[in-house]
Amino acid sequence: LCSTKGRLLLAESGLSFITFICYVVSSASAFLTVPLLEFLLALYFLFADAMQLNDKWQGLCWPMMDFLRCVTAALIYFVISITAVAKYSDGAYKAAGVFGFLATIVFAIDFYLIFNDVAKFLKQGDSTDDTTAHRTEEDNSNSDSDSD
Repeated sequence: LCSTKGRLLLAESGLSFITFICYVVSSASAFLTVPLLEFLLALYFLFADAMQLNDKWQGLCWPMMDFLRCVTAALIYFVISITAVAKYSDGAYKAAGVFGFLATIVFAIDFYLIFNDVAKFLKQGDSTDDTTAHRTEEDNSNSDSDSD
């Protein structure tokens, strides 16, 4: 919880839970699924981050899973929040819409930070691959010239 990622996951789970409660109080059962699912997924990723499961289970691409979770959550929260605010006049719908917009912002910040981390990692990987390939080409050219 001390890291930026932990705080973002805590905010995501908190806002998702509050949005879920607002939809429970209102009569919109169609919108219950998204906040509940995102609440459970945020709790899972918070648990996985705290227990460092991403280091233990190397077969899964954790940054990509987290990125896709955040992108889809931001898009879906944005759509259902607009629908809740525009279509319904009940106070619980309006509150759910406001908390949904806040959740959209938090999820968008999270996927922006994940994207920056992945981009830095890929740039760093590309530069080491380039230097390794350059060294290999030099070694091959030296060995070819020695045999002549």
